[in-house]
Amino acid sequence: MKAIFYATSTGNTELIANKIKEKLDDFELIDISSDGVKKINDCESVIMGVSTWGDGDLMDDWEDCFEDLKEIDFTGKKLAIFGLGDQYGYEDTFVDAMGIIYEVVKENGAQIYGQTSTSGYDYDQSKAEINDEFVGLVIDEDNQAELTDSRIENWCKEISNIQ
Repeated sequence: MKAIFYATSTGNTELIANKIKEKLDDFELIDISSDGVKKINDCESVIMGVSTWGDGDLMDDWEDCFEDLKEIDFTGKKLAIFGLGDQYGYEDTFVDAMGIIYEVVKENGAQIYGQTSTSGYDYDQSKAEINDEFVGLVIDEDNQAELTDSRIENWCKEISNIQ
């Protein structure tokens, strides 16, 4: 099974999840607000979509599933992450939620794909930045919506090997 796990409050993360699904073959969309994260156990390929809220927090639905996520063995699973954030309003915690999720899945054995360049973003700090790269696809719908489609297109080509 291949699936995109996401949660959304404003609709933006769901919009991005749908755009990614259109570019990839055979991925199921799973809204964790109703289905949780336990279906990850049945997947060989996983994409996670997470937005950052407040000062670097997971959005509520991810927070509610966080303990379950920490219990999943990701050994042998191919995984990619996309995150949404606001680089100007929250420049000190830009896409931190993506970094929080990354740490858990990495520690639990996931093979992580889809790191992206930090070039083209203007922020001060991010938990999602490691070795001058983001741990996944970063989308800023608030300030750079005009770049979203091309970023998705390029990233989906990059992660095609998780299929």
